[in-house]
Amino acid sequence: MAHVIPADGTQLPLMEEFYTIQGEGYNSGKAAYFIRLGGCDVGCPWCDVKESWDAEQHPLTSADTIVSHAAQYPAKNVVVTGGEPLIYNLDYLTTTLQNQQIRTFIETSGAYPLSGQWDWICLSPKKFKAPMPEVAAAAHELKVIVFNKSDFAWAEQHAKTVSPGCKLFLQPEWSRVKEMTPLIVDYVMNNPQWEVSLQTHKYMDIP
Repeated sequence: MAHVIPADGTQLPLMEEFYTIQGEGYNSGKAAYFIRLGGCDVGCPWCDVKESWDAEQHPLTSADTIVSHAAQYPAKNVVVTGGEPLIYNLDYLTTTLQNQQIRTFIETSGAYPLSGQWDWICLSPKKFKAPMPEVAAAAHELKVIVFNKSDFAWAEQHAKTVSPGCKLFLQPEWSRVKEMTPLIVDYVMNNPQWEVSLQTHKYMDIP
């Protein structure tokens, strides 16, 4: 039977949840509880969690249950990711988390309308489905994955869509890290409004 996901977001297709160290971007190094939702139609060929794409493969789970699990851990930071989490209405999930004094972070391609109340929005745009202007305008962090040299110009295009205070990060795509990291280093040194993001959790061999 196909999932019937409530429009109010009280149940969500949960792929996995785990307590770890945030590995990349502005909040790198912080302990956080990750909530990975199933379902994505953005279709990045280099996605490292393609098993998240089909929401039907992941059980519908009560948002209250998810929050109760997150609240058991000492770090009061939750990262909602996917898949593409903004496919779903995240108002109920984030309100319930914040009622437990848990800070809410999201990692999104921005391809769907913004829902939820967020302490930190990381926009990681993808070429296959453009981010919505409202998400770009609200983003605290722009994290562009660099797969080839043309991605620098593409990153600059997106930097024009975010607010002046938005943090700008360039991150090498993991399978191309040896080729792209030297280019990113040179680019950031010449364009210091950008910063380098690395997937430190992969170097540390943690989830």
